[in-house]
Amino acid sequence: MMRDMPDSVARKTSFTYELTNDQQEILLGIMVNGNYRKREVPYSLYSIEGDHFNATLYEKEKHGRRKLCVQGAKAEDFVLFVLEPNVLMSATVGYETVLNPELVSAHAGSDESGKGDYFGPLVVCCAYTDEALSAEMQKLGVKDCKQMTDKAVLQAGAKLRSLLGDGGYSVVKLGPAAYNRLYAKMRNINRMLAWAHGTAIEGLLEKRPSCDRVVVDQFAPTEATIKRALKPLGKKAKVEQRHKAESDIAVAAASVIARELFLRDIEKMRAEIFGDASPADGAEKQKVPIGSSDPRVRRLAEEMVRKDGPVWIMNHCKAHFQTTDKVLEACGKSRADLPPEGQVVSAVKNGVFKRDGQEES
Repeated sequence: MMRDMPDSVARKTSFTYELTNDQQEILLGIMVNGNYRKREVPYSLYSIEGDHFNATLYEKEKHGRRKLCVQGAKAEDFVLFVLEPNVLMSATVGYETVLNPELVSAHAGSDESGKGDYFGPLVVCCAYTDEALSAEMQKLGVKDCKQMTDKAVLQAGAKLRSLLGDGGYSVVKLGPAAYNRLYAKMRNINRMLAWAHGTAIEGLLEKRPSCDRVVVDQFAPTEATIKRALKPLGKKAKVEQRHKAESDIAVAAASVIARELFLRDIEKMRAEIFGDASPADGAEKQKVPIGSSDPRVRRLAEEMVRKDGPVWIMNHCKAHFQTTDKVLEACGKSRADLPPEGQVVSAVKNGVFKRDGQEES
């Protein structure tokens, strides 16, 4: 089965399949006997590395099936020329929109960025697409922003916003000061996210009243969280919540725009802290680290608190993160030195928060 993909279509670098027992046996034969290098991967039944790709069949079995993940620059080649003709016995790559027309039919997608980052804003975007726009998005290489470099996100995000125009997307951006005020009021990150998604969805539907379907990456344990936050137009639309919804082109577009705008705010923060002067020859440009677990995050926050005082946190950071307590302690301060909206219970890990000893949902 030899198939050439059009040059205009961005090549996928990540694939996931659920394989039956028969498919697993065929695949294991290919993995063991093929020209591949065996890899040691935790919780895997077998894993291989090939030419610019790796494939892992995981040990955990559910309903007689095991998960196969194929990743890498040439993952698509392995899927097209090995997996599809020998294991899956079907052609799917390149035919996704034929097999599932809803992927490119008129609809919107909503996603967020900055939720797990200590510095910078929380950005939620809802983006519209249809068959023609989806084709243009594919040419731009739009995919889940987590699979793209920051440079690629900045380039693709700007092009996407130009492609969609003001009527094609809606953004809710909560800078640190506004974020901290809202968190102090709601005290629940999932309710905040639901409010932001509901507001972004409403903004998009006001611009695109004919759009009657919205796909959202599910962030809360139950679907009720966001449904309660939907506004009048959102309640009339069909809102589909999915895990890993970035595979939907509209959600992927929303993720790229949201991350682009987040990164632009981080760059403004960098300029504010370090200035716009170019670094000396051979010196690395000073950056504002993203995420929350990187030791550089704490070091920079501590440096700025010592320089400008604890209130600096309120205008640049998500104050409820556990990082705040560590930064303040290192500087000989405490939450008592913050304004009321900064005196909230901190995050314990990656978006899971405690209030009165209970995990939030």
